[in-house]
Amino acid sequence: MENEIMADLTNTIEKQTMEFVHYEVKERVGYITLARAEKRNALNFEVVLELKRAFARAEDDETCKVIVLRAEGKVFCAGADLEYIQHLQENDYHDNLLDSTHLMELFRMIYTLKKVVIAQIHGHAIAGGCGLAAICDFGFTVPEAKFGYTEVKIGFIPAIVKVFLLRKIGESRAKQLLLTGDLISAGDAERYGLVHYVVPAAELEEHVFAFAQKLCNENSRQSMEVTKEMIARVQSMGLEEGLQYASEMNAVARSSADCQRGIAAFLKKEPINW
Repeated sequence: MENEIMADLTNTIEKQTMEFVHYEVKERVGYITLARAEKRNALNFEVVLELKRAFARAEDDETCKVIVLRAEGKVFCAGADLEYIQHLQENDYHDNLLDSTHLMELFRMIYTLKKVVIAQIHGHAIAGGCGLAAICDFGFTVPEAKFGYTEVKIGFIPAIVKVFLLRKIGESRAKQLLLTGDLISAGDAERYGLVHYVVPAAELEEHVFAFAQKLCNENSRQSMEVTKEMIARVQSMGLEEGLQYASEMNAVARSSADCQRGIAAFLKKEPINW
């Protein structure tokens, strides 16, 4: 009883201190929701901090296997809060570097997170908001949504998002988006590889939940975790180093509990629910 009371108290405190980001779990799917609709879910220090807290909580939450990032209001995320950036211009380089590092840590966190992250993009994803959507492992969006990195149009630069965008869609497409600053349609975003699926708005939530449940029920948690980690690491390696790393991880995986369980079930022609 005491543990239950403490758990309830902890949850209450976390909900009270999370003003701009909400977290909940539904059937092993952890939902992280941007809740700053009046500012088009623009990113400032507090929003980034709460996102980091929410992702850390989801990663440690044993009841959560797959994470969905979504947002309230008409816009998924408009990028950096420009009023906040304008205020930061009054600070020195050191203060600005601390704030920039804060954002970088969020993007790196999502990219290297153990659990799969799905972006549920119901509206426009612009600048840093487009980076936030693109850095997720999977992206579902609606036909009406626009995507783009508009930083160069206001004298800013798409510095942090560029690192991940180059990995995701390659140099040619990245240059097209980052140097023009033009917005593209959801269809083009899918064609470029920014997102994976374009579905009707009325069906977006249903499609995302069904896909998340598919990953939860059909795939090993451990296998998805290791595979995601390897995808992130192997790209910075040379051919021989990458192959050696892959061979070592292959050998380790063979003796894992999940691999033993999965192969045994397959050979016995028994269904397996992860």
